[in-house]
Amino acid sequence: MRKILIISLCFALVLPSCKKEQLAPTTVLNEMTDSVSVIEYKGDFVPGPYGQVAGQAAVYSKAGAFEVSLSNFSVNNGPALHVYLFKEAMPVNFIDLGVLKSINGNQVYPVTGKPDFMEYKYVSIHCVAFNHLFAYTLLKK
Repeated sequence: MRKILIISLCFALVLPSCKKEQLAPTTVLNEMTDSVSVIEYKGDFVPGPYGQVAGQAAVYSKAGAFEVSLSNFSVNNGPALHVYLFKEAMPVNFIDLGVLKSINGNQVYPVTGKPDFMEYKYVSIHCVAFNHLFAYTLLKK
C-alpha cells in the first residue's frame, strides 16, 4: 500500500508539468526584422535529441543592437520552450532570449547587451522544464 501511495505521489508531482496549457502556442507568426537591419550570422536548425525542427536562425544588427530572427520555423511542441544563445553544443553557458512565441512561423527576439557572437555561436530551442534540447543551429558569417 505504501508503494502505491509513493507512486501516486510521484505521478501527481510530474503530471502537472506536462499540462497542455504549458505548451508553446501554435499560432503561425509572421514577425520581421526592420528593413535597415543587417544580417551578421545565420544557420539552419538541426534537431536535438528531443525535437524535430525546420527553419533558420539569423542574428541581425541595427544601431549597435542585436536581434535573433527565426524564419520558416517549425518545431514539435513541449513545455516551457525557450530560445537560447549559447557557447557550446549542449547549452551550459547561455543567454535566455525568452519563451518561444510559437512553434510555427517567423519570429524575432531582442538580445540584451552585446554578446560576443564568436563565443555565443549557437541558437537553440530548449525545454527549461526538463532540460531537453529540442533544436539548435551553429551561427556562421
